[in-house]
This record gives sequence, structure tokens and C-alpha cells, in this order.
Amino acid sequence: MSEPDSLFNAVAAAQEDRVMELVREKIVAGVPAVDILAECNRGMVELGNRFAAGECFLPDLMFAGMIMKAVAAELKPLLEKIDAAPSRGTVVLGSVQHDVHDIGKDIVATMLRGVGFEVVDLGVDVPPEKFVEAIAEHKPQVVGMSVLLTTCFKSVVATVKAIKDAGRREEVSIMVGGAAASDLLRENAGCDFYGKTAVDGVKFAGGVAGPA
Repeated sequence: MSEPDSLFNAVAAAQEDRVMELVREKIVAGVPAVDILAECNRGMVELGNRFAAGECFLPDLMFAGMIMKAVAAELKPLLEKIDAAPSRGTVVLGSVQHDVHDIGKDIVATMLRGVGFEVVDLGVDVPPEKFVEAIAEHKPQVVGMSVLLTTCFKSVVATVKAIKDAGRREEVSIMVGGAAASDLLRENAGCDFYGKTAVDGVKFAGGVAGPA
């Protein structure tokens, strides 16, 4: 159970002013930055669960992602002073070529980092060869593609093909998500997993990596 006026609930309700107020209060009180971030991420997971249950909407997730960016910026000086905990693994993320939307991808990235993954964020409008290069360089367990535009379906297919052609397909599990993604796209493109929500993507990555 969480307190009604907790940071967890403020994040889950996407209450920007209250989130930032509570974060600053906790910093002043000496609460470790990693604990503050962990509570925020639990709130994001809860918000994702509410979205999956139809209790909130995509704009709520997008706004919460923006709030989490602000929280991360507030905590960054404190987090940089902390020796990194052992990583659960590495995930490469990017919005596919010709898709310039990043909020959903950023939510997934934030949540993955919150549960112990190193995230290599390639940004938006990422051509297939950039995914291939990132796999070769960073040796991730999971590659995630975000697609919000149906016009970018071919980019998903092309990215998977490029990974196969480079001989890297067996090295990674590939997930796809975003407003335009579907299980049919997963099947047609040859991905391993379709995540309807950010929570689904984080759970899949956790399953691939194994227990923390």
C-alpha cells in the first residue's frame, strides 16, 4: 500500500507540480536519489497498468514521460555521484526510419533504466544500418523499435532484414511497440515480441535478461 499523497501516486496520476514538489522535498530530506527514481518508476509502471486497463489515455502516458524527463534532470547531479549498480543487460531503442516521435520510446527507456538496464537510445528516424551498428558495438540482449506511423511499417521490416543480413539476428530479441504497432506487424516483420504498452516492453526485456 502507498500513501495517498505519495510520490508514487503523484506520478501515477501525472501530477507534474506535485511530483516535482515531492522530489525536491525528498532531496532536501536526504532520501537517496536512486530511491526517489525507483519510486517514480513504480508510479510509471502503475500508470502503464492503468493505461492497459483503459483507466487512462495515451496523452497521460506522454505527459508522464515529460514529467519523468524533468525528474531525471533534477536528480542527475546526485545520480552521477553514485557508483553504478550491476546492470541487468543492455537494450538498444530507436524510433524507426521516417518516424520522428519519441515520447513513447522515452517512457520505455526511462522505465528500463529504472529497473536496472543500460539503454542505448538511438533517437528518432533511425535507419536500419544504425540499429545494426549499435548491435555490433553494444552487444544488447534486446532491440526495441518504436513506430507511431503506419507509413513506417516498411521501416520495421527493413530493420529486421538488415539485422538478419548482417548475421546478428540470433544475437538479440527484437520487440516492436508504439501506436501503429500490432501483433500482425510483429509477425510480418519477424520480431519476437509486440508490446502494447511500455510496461509490456519492460516485462519482455526483463524476461529475456532473467531475474535482477
